[in-house]
Amino acid sequence: MAVTVIKTAIERLRMGQPVLLFDAEGREEETDIVIASEHMTPELLRFMRKDGGGLICVTVPSSHAKILGLPYLHDLFRESSYEIFRYLQPEVRYDTKPAFSITINHRSNYTGIPDIERARTVREFALFIKNIESYKNPKMEFGTRFVAPGHVHILISSGLKNRQGHTELSTALVEMAGLAPSASIVEMLGDDGYALSKKDALKFAEKHKLVFVEGKDVMEAWEQWSE
Repeated sequence: MAVTVIKTAIERLRMGQPVLLFDAEGREEETDIVIASEHMTPELLRFMRKDGGGLICVTVPSSHAKILGLPYLHDLFRESSYEIFRYLQPEVRYDTKPAFSITINHRSNYTGIPDIERARTVREFALFIKNIESYKNPKMEFGTRFVAPGHVHILISSGLKNRQGHTELSTALVEMAGLAPSASIVEMLGDDGYALSKKDALKFAEKHKLVFVEGKDVMEAWEQWSE
């Protein structure tokens, strides 16, 4: 059953459709909307914004982040000479460290926040990551296309062996799908302002005919795929 669900989720991602991803009991216990970044559109961005409600982010594998020199934000703050960051070191209660890196906008954007502009940033970022090895100077090329700070949050995937959050799980899904190794994710919130319960997320998936997958199934599929 789990294998079938993962295969269906991968096929939906290839088709540019969203899937729902629950991390794990005892962790965040949150369900994220996941979309393959290279297939992002203004309509899908709007769907994430309205039916997700959390923070819209885009993922990147640590290998690609290293090529670009993208830092984890907490490392950037810690190494900063600004005194305030001495007191703002993160305490992550559900994991070892936050996955946040910098924020970006595509250079062709105006403010960067409208659905059409954020969708452009996400899609162009994925296409850049997909072709990163073809650039003679990836860092310079990245700078010709994007600016920072911006309105799209980058999350660095540490890989499923090191961390099992939505960042790593969603990145694994798009990689297994043979797509650009970047997923767009957003937490689903309920009307009470808290994370949408797993039960309600399942109801949402059924109502909208979306695939619902769990982190444990993604990890099992990833182990088989990466052998």
